[in-house]
Amino acid sequence: MGAWYQRHRWVLDPAAMALLSLVFAALGFHGIWGSFFVSGTELSPWSALVFAVPACALALGKRRHPMIVLVLVSVLFIADIVTVGGIGTLVVLLDVLWTAVFVAGPRTRRILSWLLIGAAIVLFVTAMITTGGDFPAAFVISLQFGAIFGTDYWWAVAVSQAHELAELHRQRAEEVERQALQERETAVRRERESMARELHDTIAGHVMAMAIRSEAALSVAPDERTDRAALQAVRDAGLDAHAALRTMIAVLRDGESDLAVPLGPADWDRAVDGARRSGLVVHAGAPPLGLSAPVEQAVLRIVREALTNCERHAAGAVVEVEVDQEPGWVRVAIESRGGSPRAQATGSGWGLSMLGERVRALEGTFSAGPIADGWSVRAAIPDGRQP
Repeated sequence: MGAWYQRHRWVLDPAAMALLSLVFAALGFHGIWGSFFVSGTELSPWSALVFAVPACALALGKRRHPMIVLVLVSVLFIADIVTVGGIGTLVVLLDVLWTAVFVAGPRTRRILSWLLIGAAIVLFVTAMITTGGDFPAAFVISLQFGAIFGTDYWWAVAVSQAHELAELHRQRAEEVERQALQERETAVRRERESMARELHDTIAGHVMAMAIRSEAALSVAPDERTDRAALQAVRDAGLDAHAALRTMIAVLRDGESDLAVPLGPADWDRAVDGARRSGLVVHAGAPPLGLSAPVEQAVLRIVREALTNCERHAAGAVVEVEVDQEPGWVRVAIESRGGSPRAQATGSGWGLSMLGERVRALEGTFSAGPIADGWSVRAAIPDGRQP
């Protein structure tokens, strides 16, 4: 019922006011503004409909043209109070004024408030003239006018501000909801990126190592010693991949474990030994010590990824691995020379891209590209723990 009324209110309100004007005329309400009559002849109460009915018709457009309707109804009201003094036009004027104030902006409302004050003053002066200087009567008339129209004005402002406040709260709620959605999307994206990075850094590397070492064993004549060494390497890579998978599954189930499996000096030795077993000639010293945890993880992952790429794309190459610890900096360089790509050794470049992201997140620099007869991967990472 309420929704239906709101949809048809633009025509129901004027119709109700017209019906109310008929009731007032039938009950004989007129002459309420007798002090302002310009004619000494008393008119019939039904004469008030001459002004009330057109005012109700004008009220049909109060939503589209509130100020124009307000001016026209005000003219009809003035004509009514100096001739008949009915109530119907007054009711319409109050309704139109309420609508005009409700939809108006702050500047227009200030203008309307000053116009009401001015109208009360003009009404007081006019009453003083028409009553022959009767101050109490003129004061009461102007006071009644101010009370009626001032209350109407205040009510419209209060309702409008309440609607504006409700709209502001709605907009803020929507903004909070949008921000929460963006934060959820960002969190999901970061989690997906972290999972992709960890899958690439650990599981994909181990699986590729298994394939490379199996291919290397199959490409030569059967030999019990080399075959068992290849099987041992495949087994070790499979166990490492399985451990990484278990860690990721635990994170996805309860979120109590770290997604990334931290690397240590043993992973340095494992990566170097695995590269040598795959046929690379690797010159590398001992793993770096005394680094901060984030820098140590970055260095170990750079070395492991670079060696894995050499196994795939430069089989049999000579690889130099250097890690220089300078005051405040750690510099990593991996250079491979010679070698040949293995069969189906294609790549997407994600590994190097993610390494670059990891290094830049630590405010370092990263580069990877071809050199004479080989490939080079370099990184420089600041480390506050370095003397």
